[in-house]
Amino acid sequence: MKQPIVIGVTGGSGSGKTSVSRAIFDKFSDLSILLLEQDFYYKDQSHLPFEERLKTNYDHPFAFDNQRFISDLKQLISWKSIDQPIYDYTRHTRSDDTFHREPKEVIIVEGILILEDEELRNLMDIKVYVDTDDDIRIIRRIKRDIEERGRTLDQVIEQYLSVVKPMHQQFLEPTKKYADIIIPEGGKNQVAIDLMTTKIATILTSDDNVQKQS
Repeated sequence: MKQPIVIGVTGGSGSGKTSVSRAIFDKFSDLSILLLEQDFYYKDQSHLPFEERLKTNYDHPFAFDNQRFISDLKQLISWKSIDQPIYDYTRHTRSDDTFHREPKEVIIVEGILILEDEELRNLMDIKVYVDTDDDIRIIRRIKRDIEERGRTLDQVIEQYLSVVKPMHQQFLEPTKKYADIIIPEGGKNQVAIDLMTTKIATILTSDDNVQKQS
């Protein structure tokens, strides 16, 4: 049995990562497919006072439990099930609950810093960077955070300028060099998405699919 194909999808906040991931889902809906999101793998902070948790910089590599993330991905690649952690954003720490996941033929790994860790990116067959103009990303973030998260315009702008933008420039933007495919403007770039899904289909149907180390 072939190992699952692992597709990494990254990009800045509001870049269109979710739209690209959804395009992959729709294209390969006849196969078994799962989405493994890096956002679920923020570190447990139950040992910290709540006031300290509120200061968490969720755009910094140190915020993620990559050891657990990599371990779970390796399990799925080896056709073993996992109990994925769940992050509670209201408490700013990991929930006591988990989500049981079964291995699938296609695994989409999505997150802002999935290419920052060498061991993690080496587990991916295809690495996709969704590259969207900063102005478009901030407009999308403002709309999302006001409508879905109840934040004010001033709160969104302050967080973007003080945390999101500098972290993007320091940690995310440099990972673009590791991408196999760069998709400008996210899910609206149908030509790039078609080329990407064609490449994925080629790997899935190839009898020479190279087995990765587990």
